[in-house]
Amino acid sequence: MKKYFGLLISGLAIFAQTAIAQSPEDALRLAWFTQNGTARNMAVGGVMGSLGGDITANHVNPAGLGLYKTRELVLSPGFLLNSNKFNYRGTDSSSSKSGFGYGTTGIVLAGTSKSGYSKWTSSAFAISVNQLANYNNQVSFSGRNNFSSFTEKYLEELTRDRADTNAALSNYIFGSSLAFRTFLVDTLSGIGGAVAGYQSLVPISTGVNQSYNARTTGGYNEIAIGFAGNMADKLYVGGSFNIPIVKYNRELVYSERDATNDPTNQFSFFEYKESYSSQGAGIGVKLGTIYKPTPFVRIGFAFHSPQIITMTDRIRSSLVANTETYAGQRSESSDNLNSGRAGTSKYNITTPWRAIGSFSYVFREINDTRLQKGFISADIEYVHYKGARFAVAGENASDAGFRNYYTALNEAIIDNYKGNINARIGGELKFNTIMFRLGAAYYGSPYQDEALKASRVIGTGGLGYRNKGMFIDLSYSHIMNKDAVFAYRLNDKPNTFAEQTGSRGSIMLTFGFKL
Repeated sequence: MKKYFGLLISGLAIFAQTAIAQSPEDALRLAWFTQNGTARNMAVGGVMGSLGGDITANHVNPAGLGLYKTRELVLSPGFLLNSNKFNYRGTDSSSSKSGFGYGTTGIVLAGTSKSGYSKWTSSAFAISVNQLANYNNQVSFSGRNNFSSFTEKYLEELTRDRADTNAALSNYIFGSSLAFRTFLVDTLSGIGGAVAGYQSLVPISTGVNQSYNARTTGGYNEIAIGFAGNMADKLYVGGSFNIPIVKYNRELVYSERDATNDPTNQFSFFEYKESYSSQGAGIGVKLGTIYKPTPFVRIGFAFHSPQIITMTDRIRSSLVANTETYAGQRSESSDNLNSGRAGTSKYNITTPWRAIGSFSYVFREINDTRLQKGFISADIEYVHYKGARFAVAGENASDAGFRNYYTALNEAIIDNYKGNINARIGGELKFNTIMFRLGAAYYGSPYQDEALKASRVIGTGGLGYRNKGMFIDLSYSHIMNKDAVFAYRLNDKPNTFAEQTGSRGSIMLTFGFKL
């Protein structure tokens, strides 16, 4: 596996109240997600690149708003069911968590042109909110490891910084200093008793039982303000101004325990706890067009600019270690070393750009949508995952150490991620006031390393009812996940990870009213 991230933490924990804890996974969390929207949109696999006529177009291809001729209010509550399975070094485990979510909710204001001289047949304005990604989940796995230890990242940090004992005690209050103060990591003696380096008291060669449990909450939400125009019911163009709002929380408990219960070992166990939050807001733009070469065919293209989001992260951590006859049981926390304050860091993140090409065929395409019989539609989406970038922000913007940190972090993103294709297909059949819908989607791996098997395969379906200015849609999406989860990252040896499979079920209910 490629060199990843261990070098990035070197030399940057010296700021007592600042915690540099970003990693490439933080960028991926804002890029590798499946399509979300109204129940209608979800039921047909998330296709919206050329279909239009749904408020979700405001977040995918705003040109689709141009198909509106009337005003509409939409509400989309949802519910998520996570079922995770993990295999970590030959040991199987599972976890589950359910919670509420939502799809596209908002209002569309549209009307036809009253001027006989204008080429524009109609126009539409929309303001809506959508949850692009829901972070409510629980990741839990365990297994025996005789290859590496969580504590080795502390050794890498102290060794690269050539830290003396004073630095080890006080300069890494969210990591290495906790391990050093609890004697989980201690010095190596050289000539004349001088400090020759550092050692971990975890007996890797005989093996330790490792356990990782992370509970996450929050979401990646987007407010979109969009406008679209319709030229002779043939060409539609539109754009939306987007305000992403991100909130992510993680409560992590990680432990290692002696797997042999050998009384001669100096190590019994340690447990590390971390409370981490990340939140921010930013700006972005989405542009698109839809063209009808014939009344039955729609061809669409949309471009999503990178979103620039200013983030503020906060972290608290603590560690309890029992080194038995060596030092007994000791504990330490960042709160004790930082006057009860959380460590904070402020930075900017630029998300990857994406482009969507789409094709739709509408059966019995006529202006009166009530008489249409159905459609089939497909999207191809390219996401430039390796284009994500971090940059220092706030009062540390002029500090060379922070700039170097984010430069190295961006290089890690380039080295480990790649651009890839997502594909979606779906259709609808309409029988008077009742609609039946099916869809499917595939999301490719964002990782360059072929050892990291990752994909998301989705099957969807749903029903719809439309009559007298009111509609109700219900959908279910079953997402089959495959991913890799790292309990920790090292730079000096290959990393070990848990293979994640399982599924996420998404139930969406949409209520809509013509105004």
